[in-house]
Amino acid sequence: MTTLKQIKQNTSPSTNVYDQPFYKSLIRRSLNYLSAGYPVHYTGPSGIGKTTLAIHVAKQRNRPVTLLTGNKDLTNDDLIGAYKGYNRKKLNDNFVKTVRKIEENVTEDWVSGHLYEAVKNGHTLIYDEFTRSSPDTNNLFLSVLEEKVLPLYGSKSKQSHIRVHPDFRVVFTSNPAEYVGVYDTQDALMDRMISIPLDHMTEEAEIAVVMERTGIRQEKAEAIVQFIRGLNQMVQRNEVPLSLRASIMIADIARQTGISIDGNNEEFQNLCLDLTYFSFVTSEMDEKKVKETILTQCKKI
Repeated sequence: MTTLKQIKQNTSPSTNVYDQPFYKSLIRRSLNYLSAGYPVHYTGPSGIGKTTLAIHVAKQRNRPVTLLTGNKDLTNDDLIGAYKGYNRKKLNDNFVKTVRKIEENVTEDWVSGHLYEAVKNGHTLIYDEFTRSSPDTNNLFLSVLEEKVLPLYGSKSKQSHIRVHPDFRVVFTSNPAEYVGVYDTQDALMDRMISIPLDHMTEEAEIAVVMERTGIRQEKAEAIVQFIRGLNQMVQRNEVPLSLRASIMIADIARQTGISIDGNNEEFQNLCLDLTYFSFVTSEMDEKKVKETILTQCKKI
């Protein structure tokens, strides 16, 4: 007979991560830049919360929000729009039996792109991981941000361009240039935005994020964040450190599966090993040494 143990979720005081001084200052500055008409660019390693922050900031403007995700296959048609498909209308008039009139009209259907709709209607556009799109595609943003017009070249439209709505704003996010699948961004575009790095979050901010995302208690969140930070101090310069996502995953899995967040608990030790070992196995230390190092840090929890 198998007995299923019901896992009770830890209850902790609700935490608004964006009430932390680190985020409050960042959000206030971002909104000031956007209100002045300048795009904001959040850059930093994966898993640090750039997209979530961008969405939060965009919602503060009380304007419709459009989310666009960069990828290598993104084209001008996706951004501007294109004529796709046909609309056929046929009229067969046989009111008089001896006279038959047939009238047929075929027109192309216009499908607006994400950028077109955002520019036209004054949305706040979140262009997530924009460096995954080719620079040729991103060239459209040069005239949008500087001349405040969206050119409609290649769209077979009778208009050559549309004016940018005065309430239109853009929040960009990107991963570091060394990430796979990321293009080098043209200087002309970077020069038009205000870039804010998010790779140096305070420990208090990271703890607040872990608590808010997983619902664990503060002392447990502190221990996990300090564990990951301790491991990152041992990362070689040419290696990518563990991101905030590692702390969130450890806390979330432990909570959902009922694993005690205790460095002396074997299940918790295995969880920490599984989520961190792969990031360090490529270092100069041998595998045994890596495991010993991780377990030593884990037992401090």
